[in-house]
Amino acid sequence: MLLLTANSAAAIGITTGLQFLPFLLLSPFAGLVADRIPKRRLLQLTNLGMAVPAVVLGLLAVTGTAQIWHVYVLALTLGVASAFDAPARQSFVSELVDPDDLTNAVGLNSASFNAARILGPAIAGVSIAALGSGVTATGWVILANGLSYLAPILTLRHLDARLLHPSDPVPRSPGQIREGVAYVRSRPDLMLILGIVFFAGTFGLNFQMTSALMATQVFDKGATEYGLLGTFMAVGSLTGALVAARRVRVRHRLVIGAAVAFALVEVAAGLAPSYLVFALLCPLLGVSALTMITAANAFMQLHTEAGMRGRVMALYLMIFMGGTPLGSPLIGALGEAFGARWTLILGGLLTLAGTLGASAWYVVAARRRAAVPAPRRLEEPVPA
Repeated sequence: MLLLTANSAAAIGITTGLQFLPFLLLSPFAGLVADRIPKRRLLQLTNLGMAVPAVVLGLLAVTGTAQIWHVYVLALTLGVASAFDAPARQSFVSELVDPDDLTNAVGLNSASFNAARILGPAIAGVSIAALGSGVTATGWVILANGLSYLAPILTLRHLDARLLHPSDPVPRSPGQIREGVAYVRSRPDLMLILGIVFFAGTFGLNFQMTSALMATQVFDKGATEYGLLGTFMAVGSLTGALVAARRVRVRHRLVIGAAVAFALVEVAAGLAPSYLVFALLCPLLGVSALTMITAANAFMQLHTEAGMRGRVMALYLMIFMGGTPLGSPLIGALGEAFGARWTLILGGLLTLAGTLGASAWYVVAARRRAAVPAPRRLEEPVPA
């Protein structure tokens, strides 16, 4: 898009919005599909669905026929496939391991994801440069990315089904999406986690935008220094994921504490007096953010019934990722009006306020539930 539009920020924003919009619109239905269809088979289909737009875009770029609307359509197609992939992939982790190992598995999954964040862009950048840069060179790399989806498809195909712990598919019945929403609403602990990840995901986790603005507008740095910030943050994220993988149990207090720490570090980053101080804070941002995300993810899976896990994780992802098309433009507009520093300061303050508000609501809800008398057993004598 940068090459096709001469560095249009608006076009990049539209592309990002189209890619994440399906999470907001389709996640509840995608979660129901994840509960109805065997997840191993569904993940093969969703990986194929994500491979197709990458291969098509790569071929269009290589042949020199790629246009802006092609990218928009393919970004939306990728988003639809990703919306169905995410709840199935998240809940499939619990079928790969025993319950005692679930927290570790979620942490290692996050660790592999962030290792890819470090290695992937580096390999792509070197490959594009080696191929001569430009749209055609980028197309070959996008095409290679599309072909890389063969790895998970073949891996899923050759898994030993005898070692899996699949949940029974949920039979068709009316009102199953409402049932999933009602299940979450009846659980204050799950509502607490959803409230925290909504504020953090919508307002706090906009690093691609905030880091770029801080590097270029506040510290007057170029692309190299901006790239280093992403690497520092990814290293911190990888560390946070590995630390989280060591935990056997996850409590909501860990999610609250990590969210508060993340919000405070983000505010401090917005107030950083120099590029060096900001760079040193980036690993702390990564550690606190990944600790919060990994703990929230594990808590939702560990404290949810197996038959509801797909729908619950879909609601989790809808709230966590679906807020990005809403919060990112808002934070960007405020930053444009008041300065780049406020993209981080406001993001951190809103995350802090949301976390404290959700925690206060949880305490009140827990006290109300504790005050409700338990149902009287039939054998108990009725007072005269």
